[in-house]
Amino acid sequence: MTRTRKRKIDEEDEEIPIRSNNRKKTGAVPVVDKKATARTASRVNATRDKATASSEAMPLAVRTPGLKMFVGAHTSVAKGVENAITNSVHIGGNAFACFLKSQRKWESAALKDENREAFKRGLITHSYDSSKHIVPHGSYLVNLASADAALATKSYNAFIDDLKRCEALGIKHYNFHPGSAGATTPLAEAIERLAGQLNRALAQTSTVVPLLENMATRGSIIGGKFEDLRDIIALIKPEFQHRIGVCIDTCHAFAAGYDLRTPEAFKQTLAELDSLVDIKKYVRALHVNDSKAPFASHRDLHQNIGLGFLGLRAFHNVMNEERFHGLPLILETPCERPDPKNAHKKIEDRQVWADEIKLLESLIGMDPEGAEFVRLEKELGDKGRAERATMQKQFEEKQAKERKKLAKDKEKGQKSLKDMLAG
Repeated sequence: MTRTRKRKIDEEDEEIPIRSNNRKKTGAVPVVDKKATARTASRVNATRDKATASSEAMPLAVRTPGLKMFVGAHTSVAKGVENAITNSVHIGGNAFACFLKSQRKWESAALKDENREAFKRGLITHSYDSSKHIVPHGSYLVNLASADAALATKSYNAFIDDLKRCEALGIKHYNFHPGSAGATTPLAEAIERLAGQLNRALAQTSTVVPLLENMATRGSIIGGKFEDLRDIIALIKPEFQHRIGVCIDTCHAFAAGYDLRTPEAFKQTLAELDSLVDIKKYVRALHVNDSKAPFASHRDLHQNIGLGFLGLRAFHNVMNEERFHGLPLILETPCERPDPKNAHKKIEDRQVWADEIKLLESLIGMDPEGAEFVRLEKELGDKGRAERATMQKQFEEKQAKERKKLAKDKEKGQKSLKDMLAG
């Protein structure tokens, strides 16, 4: 629920009348007429539900048929997983991601039959192919690579529950973060644990395909290098090789040091990826996000398309890559705008995603040297210029501090060595 909608509901509740049997001048406590209150509340709820239904019936953008790529966003499942479908239709999406249960806790209520059936009916009604257009996102709590026995057990149980929900809903693909090795475990050992958990989960399911997402950071985080994805896939048993895949996040790749901004850089990055992970065989989805942070910053900060350091040309490269034809491309960009009543706050605005979907779709076949592309690139670039300058300054200041610290540590080491030799 958005802050705006919650405020409106609160206001409506406050407007429910209270009938008093005493005149105000008596100072007596008013007596609430419960039947009148219930009738009024019912009318308020009916009006609100009607308004909500009317709003959802009028999409912010009409879906574009016949495209080679399926663009959408991560939509809400509030009040039922089936609502992810109508929320996707509302923004003109031809694909969508969603959570299958609460991301704030390890255990959730079982998927209800009525929600499952409503979801399947929605797929038919709105012509979504559950084997191509839908990519649920895994829980951020889960770490299948953990060496901690308790965390590993909770992670696996939550993971397998999601996979089984996918199969109950007829969904083929499921995206998740590979996890972390922790502070004391070598990355190679963590990758082996992760692959072991995946082999176990694949043996307990039959159709769903888990997708490994590349990550922005390195060190103990698995997936910051394309080699990590290769190493995990290599450890998946031969009988399950057709049931493992990859989801490439453009922001994560850029932040990790893989350039996508020019046609030449894009070609080189994809060549490197393809040499490690067969693109046609394993890449099943993309997360299309610009980056608030500079290149190779190792910071996972998503930005709206064309406003960040990737820029519009990177997404022109993506939208015209033949190997990505037929894949779901999911937006995870900020879906908000400044609150006109409070300059320090932002409010949800799904029109942002509706516009970005149309923007990405318009890039298919567009001449990058033509007037329309040049206009769009400049307009969006100018809009994000101030924030990019701020982020670039912060990045450079951080780098300067790190260089200073390294130099100081090196100087201390050299001094200690001299003291040892002198002694």
